[in-house]
Amino acid sequence: MSAPATAAPPAPRTAAAPRRRRHRLLIPLGLAALLLTTTLVTHAVDQPDPGDRGFLSPVATGDDGGSRLADALRERGVTVQRETETLPALLAARSGATTLFVPAPALLHPDTVGALDPLPSTTRLVLVDPPRRVLEAVGLPVEPAGRRWAAQAVGPDARGLPCPLPELRQLGRAAVGLQRYAATPDASASVRFCFADGLALLPRVPDGTVVVGASDPFRNDRIDEWDNRAFATALLGGPGRVVWLDLDSPEPPPVFGNGSTGRPAWSPTPGGSTGNDGPGRGTGTGDPADPGGEPDDGDSEGRDDSWADRPDPPNPLWSAFPGWLWALLAQLAVAALLAALWRARRLGPPAPEPLPVTVRSAETVLGRARLYEKAGARDAAARTLRAAALDRLTPRLHLPPTAPPADVAAAVAARTGDDPRWTDEVLHGGEPETDGELVDLARALDRLTRAVAPHAADGPPPPAAPHPHRAEGDPR
Repeated sequence: MSAPATAAPPAPRTAAAPRRRRHRLLIPLGLAALLLTTTLVTHAVDQPDPGDRGFLSPVATGDDGGSRLADALRERGVTVQRETETLPALLAARSGATTLFVPAPALLHPDTVGALDPLPSTTRLVLVDPPRRVLEAVGLPVEPAGRRWAAQAVGPDARGLPCPLPELRQLGRAAVGLQRYAATPDASASVRFCFADGLALLPRVPDGTVVVGASDPFRNDRIDEWDNRAFATALLGGPGRVVWLDLDSPEPPPVFGNGSTGRPAWSPTPGGSTGNDGPGRGTGTGDPADPGGEPDDGDSEGRDDSWADRPDPPNPLWSAFPGWLWALLAQLAVAALLAALWRARRLGPPAPEPLPVTVRSAETVLGRARLYEKAGARDAAARTLRAAALDRLTPRLHLPPTAPPADVAAAVAARTGDDPRWTDEVLHGGEPETDGELVDLARALDRLTRAVAPHAADGPPPPAAPHPHRAEGDPR
C-alpha cells in the first residue's frame, strides 16, 4: 500500500511583487511633487522683482515699469518729479504739498530708511509692499498679516467699513489684495484699513502714511485692469505733485562729509552730491522752491538713463504669450504624463498571460481584415495573401522557401496550365490600387492554391474550366 501523497510546500514569495507595488506608489508621488515644485518655481519667476532694472520706474516702458502711470498723472495736471537718490527725494518732498512715492522700499539702505519718518504734515508717504524691516525702521505700527498666492481685486469697503481716504471711496475693485496688514499689538495710535486690509492708513495729519500691499495697480501690464488706473492716480495725485523715488538696485550705504557747505553732508552714492548742486542731482519741476530746479524730461545731466527709454528687448516667443500660459502648458504636459502612466497596465516588462477565452481562427482573420480595410492597407493585405499562398504552394511543389520567384511561377504554371507570366504577376506582382483589384487577386490566389495544393477537406479539385490565361497549345 502506497503512502499518501503529501502536498508540496508553497514556494517562497519573492520580493519582486512588493518592489513593484512600492514603485507604483513612489512614482506617482514623485511626479506630483515635481508638478508642485514646477508650479512654485514658475510662479516665483513670473512675479516681478523690485530689484529688476526698470521696476515701477516712471521712464520704463516694460511690463513692470510705471511709465503709463506717470503719463496718466501728467494728464491730470500732476507734476511728476523723478529722483534716483533718497536724499534729493526727501529734500524735494519737504517743499509744499507733495506725495513721496516709494515703489521699492526693499531697496532702501537701513541707514537711510529711518529718514522717511520725520516728514512734514503736508507730505503723503506711499510705500508699496514694504518688508517688515522697513515698517519697523520707519516706526509704523503695522505688520504683515498674511500673503496671497496672487493679487486679488477687492473693493474699498471689502470689510463693510468705508475707506478712510475720501478719494478712494467711490472706486470699484482694484488689484490690491496681495499682502494684508494688521496693527501691531503695541500700536499706540489707531490704524485704519481698507481694500480687505491691503491698504493701511497710518495717523499722521493731514494725509498720513499709506502702505499698499501690491504693486499691480501701478505696473504697466496691469494698470488698465479693474479700477487700477483710477486707484493709482487718485492715491498719488491728490496734492498735485509727486516725488517719485526711482531706485533700480539696492541702495549703497550713505557717505558722510565735512558739512562745510551748510547742507546735509552725506550722499547715498559714494562720492556723489546731495542732489542740490552739480551734476548727479535728480530731476526737478522748475519751481524755485524745488531743490531739483529742473523740469522732469527723463534725461538727468551726468546720469545714463538710456536703458529706461528703451522697451524691453523683444522676444518673439516669450513676449507673444503671458507667463501664466507657459506655466499652464507645463502643468498640462505633466498631467498628460500622469494620465499615460495611470492608463498603463503595469510599469515593468511585458508578461505572457493566457487568453481568458478561445478565439476562433475565422474571427481572427475577419478582425485582421477589418483592420486592413479601415486603414486602407491594400498593400499589406496583398503581401499577407501572397505569403500564405506561397507557404502552401512551395512544399507541394517540392521547392525550398528560398526558391527564386521565376522558378515558383514556372512550377505553378506547369501544374495548372496557366500562362507563366500571369502566374508570376499573381504571385509576385505589384500592389493592387483598388479594392476590386485586391478582391480579384484574392480569388486568383485561391484558385491557384486549390489547383496545386487542395486541402483534404476540400475533396477532389473541380474540373478545370477554360481560362483566358491558359498557355497557347495546351490540349486541356
